[in-house]
Amino acid sequence: MQNKDACTSIMVGKKASLDGATYICRNEDRVKAIEPKRFFVRPAVSGRHETYVSPYNKLTVPLPETGMRHTTTPSLDQSAGPNEEDGINEANVAASFTESVYANDRVLAYDPFVKNGLAEDSLCTLVLPFIHSAREGVEYTGKLIAKYGSAEGNGMQFADADSVWYMEVVTGHQWVAVRIPDDCYAVTPNQMAIEDIDFNDPENYLWADGIREFVEEHQLNPDENRWDFRHIFGTSTQKDRHYNTPRTWFAQRYLSPKASQGQTPEDGEMPFIRKAEFKISHEDIQYVLKSHFNETPYDPMGNSPENKTYRAISLSRTAQSHILQVRNMKKYKTSVHWIELGVPAFNPYVPFFANADDTDESYRNVPAKMDLKSAYWLNEALAEVVESHYEEFMEKDEDYQKELNEWARRKIAEVDRAAANLSGQELTDYLTKQNHEVAVHYNERTRELFYELLTEGCELSKMSFKMDPNL
Repeated sequence: MQNKDACTSIMVGKKASLDGATYICRNEDRVKAIEPKRFFVRPAVSGRHETYVSPYNKLTVPLPETGMRHTTTPSLDQSAGPNEEDGINEANVAASFTESVYANDRVLAYDPFVKNGLAEDSLCTLVLPFIHSAREGVEYTGKLIAKYGSAEGNGMQFADADSVWYMEVVTGHQWVAVRIPDDCYAVTPNQMAIEDIDFNDPENYLWADGIREFVEEHQLNPDENRWDFRHIFGTSTQKDRHYNTPRTWFAQRYLSPKASQGQTPEDGEMPFIRKAEFKISHEDIQYVLKSHFNETPYDPMGNSPENKTYRAISLSRTAQSHILQVRNMKKYKTSVHWIELGVPAFNPYVPFFANADDTDESYRNVPAKMDLKSAYWLNEALAEVVESHYEEFMEKDEDYQKELNEWARRKIAEVDRAAANLSGQELTDYLTKQNHEVAVHYNERTRELFYELLTEGCELSKMSFKMDPNL
């Protein structure tokens, strides 16, 4: 089995965020540059008697009779499974799956992956509709792993309004999870991230049954006086130092400028969890997920001879990026599922209210071939135009993104005020209507910029030549 997601994830605790929300976020980077994604609301189900069978590896799991409504971002092509990836359910629990992580050959020798076990195509489908807290997300997934095994290594994020948990499943049956402290954030870049596990603190750490005995029996712990999950199960390779660790370095350089001094892009011992040095806004999270080692010699959009040394955070093959902002429902009535389609560096994050029944047709229905009525294809087209004349178009593109972020903050505040006195289906209907208005505004503004830059690009062709004005 081979993971298809090579992602970057960010988690932020409620006391570390500017607005008191918890955040789980991820760039879903795929193998191909183009992999169309849909965004819609999967309805609640009850009285169901069905068995799930994965098209990818034939994993077979009886589904619970009831399942909650949730937002979802599945692949258009379902031949390799649903690949729902992430979402927020009606219990106000968010989850983001399939941060690919890799174990070393020592541990895999004794607990290899299970060919028809849980893989990234199935995780969201089999977990998110059935959990009522972030901790339950870990526990529920752990029970599935114990019963069916895992087909690959995956990192998973879970959040409710009070807490954020991160779980790493690294072999056929071994996993650990940690609660991110409220005043901290964490970044993961396709590399095993979790460090020391305190087995005397089950309130903040969870683990697979028998994991300590597994490690002791097979003499897998390289350390004398600590139980460091990353050291025992993880890797430290040339690929890690060029593909993975530079992303943690850049994120911590921005979010923890003091604590991260002295770190280098190839540092294999950067801490997983950091205390925030300032209150982190969703714009700060956007900056990191959109970044490509900006203002460093390693920026692939720059002219430095080192500009292709490391794998950047924002990529042309990002299928979608999301920021799941989990807010206190008693205060705000809804959390926000921010979604970005196209290339994160060039495209905006669009805020959708999670307590809704539907999304706009431009997000829900995605054709297999380019059609500018589709939000996915519209954003991909804009990204292609901006990158083609990066130096000439980037300032206008950044202004457009900033303008939409300002509009989004005003819109969310307006909706929060109007929703304060609503409840039940009336509230859900109102938020659903607002989601359509958000989609229309972003699509119109994106289309305007796309046509403007496409027209300007005609004057920037390498086939141009200064013409005699008398001709």
